Amino acid sequence: QAQLVESGGGSVQAGGSLRLSCVPSGSIWRIRVMAWYRQGPEKERELVAAITNGDRTRYADSAKGRFTISRDIRKNTMYLQMNSLRPEDTGVYFCNARDGEALSSPAGSWGQGTQVTVSS
Repeated sequence: QAQLVESGGGSVQAGGSLRLSCVPSGSIWRIRVMAWYRQGPEKERELVAAITNGDRTRYADSAKGRFTISRDIRKNTMYLQMNSLRPEDTGVYFCNARDGEALSSPAGSWGQGTQVTVSS
């Protein structure tokens, strides 16, 4: 999709929770893969979680057991529920929508990013 609108970032204490939302301009059911990427301080962009239009999911090792990616077709929204947040989760989180290119590729449409800051 050409446009992705993100929200939900903020500043929390370690152990807290946030839920990020991403609303595409098009119909979410037509998007093959949606994902969340993170750009941490002095770090390269990395995949946090991804979900297909068949609801298959993939998580970074650092996110497993703490983060949950999901889609709500009725609301045309993708979510990233983040629990037990750690300072190392700090960064700018970007929503991404793509057809099926490798997740390591900077393909598809990107949101503007939403800042997540976790303090110790």
